Amino acid sequence: MITKNLPKEPGVYLFKDGSGTIIYIGKAKSLRTRVSSYFKSNISGKTQFLVKHIRDMDHIVVRNEVEALLLENKLIKKHKPKYNISLKDSKTYAYIKLTDEAFPRILSTRSVSKKGTYIGPFTDGSARNELVQLAIRLFKLRVCKTLPKRACLNYHIGLCSAPCTAMASKEQYALQVEKAIHFLKGDANEVVHTLKKEMKIASDELKFELAQEKKRQLEAIEHMQYKQQIEHIRDYDQDVIALKDHDSLGVFEVFSVKKGVLCGRKEYQLEQEEDLFESFVKAYYALEPVPREIIVNQAFWKGEGKKVLETYLGRLRGGSVSLTLPQKGIKLDLVRLVEKNVPTELEALQSLQSKLNLTELPSVIECFDISNLGREDLVAGMTRFVDGKPDKEGYRKFEIKSFAGKNDDFASMREVVFRRYKRLVEEKKAFPNLIIVDGGPGQLSSALSSLKRLGLAIPVIGLAKENEEIYLPNNPEPLRLDKNSKMMLLIRNVRNHTHRFAITYNRKKRSMNLKDQMREV
Repeated sequence: MITKNLPKEPGVYLFKDGSGTIIYIGKAKSLRTRVSSYFKSNISGKTQFLVKHIRDMDHIVVRNEVEALLLENKLIKKHKPKYNISLKDSKTYAYIKLTDEAFPRILSTRSVSKKGTYIGPFTDGSARNELVQLAIRLFKLRVCKTLPKRACLNYHIGLCSAPCTAMASKEQYALQVEKAIHFLKGDANEVVHTLKKEMKIASDELKFELAQEKKRQLEAIEHMQYKQQIEHIRDYDQDVIALKDHDSLGVFEVFSVKKGVLCGRKEYQLEQEEDLFESFVKAYYALEPVPREIIVNQAFWKGEGKKVLETYLGRLRGGSVSLTLPQKGIKLDLVRLVEKNVPTELEALQSLQSKLNLTELPSVIECFDISNLGREDLVAGMTRFVDGKPDKEGYRKFEIKSFAGKNDDFASMREVVFRRYKRLVEEKKAFPNLIIVDGGPGQLSSALSSLKRLGLAIPVIGLAKENEEIYLPNNPEPLRLDKNSKMMLLIRNVRNHTHRFAITYNRKKRSMNLKDQMREV
């Protein structure tokens, strides 16, 4: 299914045909919901025709729907998709207008006259409407054509100050309008200061819903203060690279910005190694054009390393190249936007819950691995991940006690799982939301038998190393998923972390035993 693993966040989706050509670009408030709608039975004939040609898709997550609209516009101009041509009209522009009445109204319009105050133009009417709605919510401006004789519904739901009933004087309302104009033109500092103060007061008074509303308004203002980072015009090309560590893996997100226009993104997942960022940059630009500026989210160089790398990249480009680690401004905002597109733990946990049909989000995961480097020193390791991140205080080591002198992964797994959860039962502590065992059907069956002895029903899966297959209880066929999906990235990371932890314990124990033997000699 083309919609698998799509986030629920706003963004832009790009449909491609069999040759990889982009044939349609659209924006969405929720990527998963919007893209799924194309594959329902009650779609129009035109949409059916489009869907017949879709063979692949890509998507870019942004922070809000307005950014999605602006990015959609830029990408359509860049790629000129076949099925977008007749749907987009770039010749008309939208404006926000505040009338010059005694109590001005705020509205959207496509015509400009000498009357009123205009803000714009906006390249997309929907983006303008989003901004209008935010201004109404923040400054409680009237939208009615004629002043009613009594307060309307907007007043009662907190969207209007009701100048029609003299609840807001002409002077007070004029101040609201003045603030709205400053905000719509991009000067939101005073509004931000006021909202932060109101949010703190609401929080201190334990009015958490009100505080959350203020927080949402602050976020909306932050996103709209400038039209969007990618709208910023430059006469040179930039790449923005963000790295996020997932313990055993590093995930790189690369956005290409051509003269201020965001025109593409790529994602890479690499095994962790020393100087990973520098190695990636050198390998990436051996194959890709080198831009004039490369903006990064961390200083991966040491000493003179930055200057050396810039000189190297400059020779590849045939001109100067700068590596930039921004601390403020538009470039820092660009970095944050790219970081937002790097897979997050929450997205992976939500995907894991969906794929495994779990009743709860697997916020707490415990994973077991048996380490048997020889017939002696058979041990096990257990790691604990909370919200997708290691909780090292929850790690546990096990010496196999029920037998000795043989390698029996199944019996070992039965023992350590039983011991772990018998203790949690006795101590009346909380159980994890999901158990992962390193191995296939045999290890999974062993873990299940121990849970059954304890009368526990905790979700448990097996993850086989060879083909990264997931084994589920009472299901002989393994679940085979994209190895580089956000969900698989998470559980592979958990498994690899556990494997290293168990091996380290095994080696330490073998070393201690060897020292004891030498003392005896």
